Amino acid sequence: MEFRLLGTVSVDTFTGPLPLGPAKRRSLLAALLLSANTPVSVARLTESLWDETPPSQARSVIQGHVSRLRALLTGADAAAYGVELVTLTDAYLLRVPESLLDAQRFEELLMMARQQREPGDAAMMLTEALSLWQGPALGGAFTGPPLQAAAHTLEESRLATVEELARTYTVLGEHHRAAAVLRPEAVAHPMRESLAASLIKALYGAGRQAEALDWFHRTRRLLAEELGIDPGRELADAYALILRGGVVADDPVVPVPAPASAPAPVSVSAPTAEAPVVAAVAVDPLVRLPLAAAPVVPPAELLPRAPRGFQGRTEELAALSRAAAGEAPVCLITGPAGVGKTALALQWAHHKAAVFPDGRLYADLRGFSETGEPALTDVLREFLPALGVPPRRVPESASAAAALFRTLTERRRLLVILDNARDSATVRALLPGGPDCVTLVTSRHRLEGLIASDAARPVPLDVLEPQDGMALLAGVLGEERVLAEPVAAQRLAELCGGLPLALRVVAARLAGRPGRPLAALAAELADERGRLAYLAVDDTGVAAALRLTVQQLPPDAVRLLARLGHHPGSHVDAYACGALLDTGPADAQATLERLGEAHLVTETAPDRWVLHDLVRLYARDLEPEAGPEALVRALDHLTATALAATDTAEPGGGACFGLPDDFHRPCAVREFADRAEALRWFAAERDDLAGAVAAARSAGFHDRAWRIVLLHWPQVVLRVREGWVPLLESALDSARELRDAYAESRVLSLLGWVLTEEGRTTEAVALLETAPELARKADDGPGEVTATINLAVARAQDGDLDIALEDCERAVELARAAGDWHTEMLALQHLARTLLTAGRPDRSLEAVRTALALGPEHEETARRALLLTTAGEARLALGEHEEGVHLLERAADEAEREGHDEGAARALEGLLRVAEKPDYRTRYERAVRRLAREA
Repeated sequence: MEFRLLGTVSVDTFTGPLPLGPAKRRSLLAALLLSANTPVSVARLTESLWDETPPSQARSVIQGHVSRLRALLTGADAAAYGVELVTLTDAYLLRVPESLLDAQRFEELLMMARQQREPGDAAMMLTEALSLWQGPALGGAFTGPPLQAAAHTLEESRLATVEELARTYTVLGEHHRAAAVLRPEAVAHPMRESLAASLIKALYGAGRQAEALDWFHRTRRLLAEELGIDPGRELADAYALILRGGVVADDPVVPVPAPASAPAPVSVSAPTAEAPVVAAVAVDPLVRLPLAAAPVVPPAELLPRAPRGFQGRTEELAALSRAAAGEAPVCLITGPAGVGKTALALQWAHHKAAVFPDGRLYADLRGFSETGEPALTDVLREFLPALGVPPRRVPESASAAAALFRTLTERRRLLVILDNARDSATVRALLPGGPDCVTLVTSRHRLEGLIASDAARPVPLDVLEPQDGMALLAGVLGEERVLAEPVAAQRLAELCGGLPLALRVVAARLAGRPGRPLAALAAELADERGRLAYLAVDDTGVAAALRLTVQQLPPDAVRLLARLGHHPGSHVDAYACGALLDTGPADAQATLERLGEAHLVTETAPDRWVLHDLVRLYARDLEPEAGPEALVRALDHLTATALAATDTAEPGGGACFGLPDDFHRPCAVREFADRAEALRWFAAERDDLAGAVAAARSAGFHDRAWRIVLLHWPQVVLRVREGWVPLLESALDSARELRDAYAESRVLSLLGWVLTEEGRTTEAVALLETAPELARKADDGPGEVTATINLAVARAQDGDLDIALEDCERAVELARAAGDWHTEMLALQHLARTLLTAGRPDRSLEAVRTALALGPEHEETARRALLLTTAGEARLALGEHEEGVHLLERAADEAEREGHDEGAARALEGLLRVAEKPDYRTRYERAVRRLAREA
């Protein structure tokens, strides 16, 4: 999250800028941000929002804008960033970390630039500061007098920074770059003499004397005509410099006066009696004072031994080398417990020893240890003596010791490894001060604060690939033993989920029993109930490592993790987690992020989070008694979301069955923008559907199992030939287990239709023959019609057209008697198609006309396209070629206009049978390609 004042007033998030709305709301936000973390009175806000007499309801208007702004921030999970809009007695307070405000970062970069010794570094920081500007300050806001003044002040600061950057380029001798940054500002502010003077000197220094003189005379005339004044001293001096042919130069060295007790500077010229030679005297070019000769200190070495049996990680080692390039880099190795972060850091450190001639320091910060973290002074009491400081000279206070550490490392090429860091603050205090130092930090948390404050370069670490996992086993057990049982070795790597810690525990167990087959241990690990117990030896194990991570979590995060252990799917989102916690998605998202920071869940795509299998097993044991409730909430969330997706994908065609009496309705269900988005959701959930149904049946929740399957009917229809029969048979078993005639008839109807589409018409007819009677028994009129229609389709494809027609006609009568025009239209559609297949195009046309006269066209686009297609083909069968082509073209046009690719493809296919036009072929292929993408 980022707040912008340097340009259009806005709030940027990962999903894009927040819709702030009218200018006055932006003005309110700007006024609060300009006084961030300080109360702003209603009176002050009123002045900022109205430049004339404010309306009588000004306070109410401000309250309304505050309320809307607070809602926007809450929806963007602002609390997770430490942002809060607080209402006080007669004021409002916007709490926001200064690092999230572009104006504050601008000032910080200016301050840092002025502290740089090298002009090149200063130029880089000034350029970065100016890059934060994206237009005039406080853009898009209604600026009352206070905001006008603030915008003017910000603009003055920007212009001063431009001039400072130009002076820095001049110091570097890059006069052309100085002119490039000054010219657009001088054009925009022609009356600002300091800009004109700087530009004139830059042009002159770049060898463009004529341009410089022209700019002087242009400015002189403008001042005389507009203000009636002569050029000031700064502008006149620039002109005089050109006339006398002087040199443009700024002295980059700012002499620093020596303290009163400091000795006089020592000359480094030839020795005299008054000035004896001082051995190894270094002169700081910035301060112009001699530096004391530093004692020779051997390289500092606190590095543990290199990891044994290290395998793979070629890409990560290369990424670490890239991250370590540059000036004073901080490299952040992150990942879950047991993934091998420390091993990677040490492996890289030992292979890069030659790069760090001044040594390598290591400290275990024990951020996830039961023994607790060491004090900062304890770490520095190891670092400082290694750098040559006598133990008795180590400062007592942590701040003094840290300052001494930064000073001693300023001129060294040193590697510092800070292992197992829990938070960013601890790391910052131990960062070395030298530009040639590299810091490696490992953590189970993402430490985003360190990325923001110190530009830490992340090197995320994931589980090992299967081949690397097998190589790790071979490194401990020997290649012969692994090659003797390659399938079992690969299975062990899979059961360990590629987690190096788990693989090492397995290797340790097998190494202690050289005669034990790998397959035997793989068989034991296959049982989830005891897997974590097997993955432990002595005090080392996956469960122990995870326990230390979980101990650092707040209660709500532990609660969510425990419930995720019982979730039947392979992935979750904020809505699913909200259902597990009985909260809204914003709160759930914040908790998910907390688990993500601890690498207990991983975001593989936007709002798609997964758990490692071993984390899932551990989580399941955190609260085993919560399993049934968590499973029901997960299943009911899936049901509610599928209902919403069905309503969007097929309006008016959703399920008409009721929900279970004990249904847990989620606090919020995601909304779908259109049919395509709903179908994408169905496709994404396909892999998890079987798992959810199996979990529901195993736990005895048969009332959930059959509903979840039926609610996926839009996906079944779209991808009918993709093996839905076993899942539908499972749903049928649940319906029969409940002795629920309604459920059984509905499942039979869909299952029979799928079997028909697969060409298994005999099986389909046998099943569907019982479905209408079951629907009548359940008093399910629409279900009886649907079952009868599907039975008719199966019989027609089985060659029994006469009985199929009777079924279709009966379905029409049933729907008409029930007053259900939607289902009647469906029955007429199939009757028309069956009549056409039976060679009765005239009666087919009658059925189409009756159907088209029934429902609102805008709600039945897909069905209307199919009916028009049938009518067109019937006209062609009757020899009415022109009318038939016209109807097929209408069907294709309407289907394409509404995005119904299936209807478009069917109509265009009919057209291609009578006229092979390039336009028909192109449109047909496009529709087929789109259908393939949806599938």
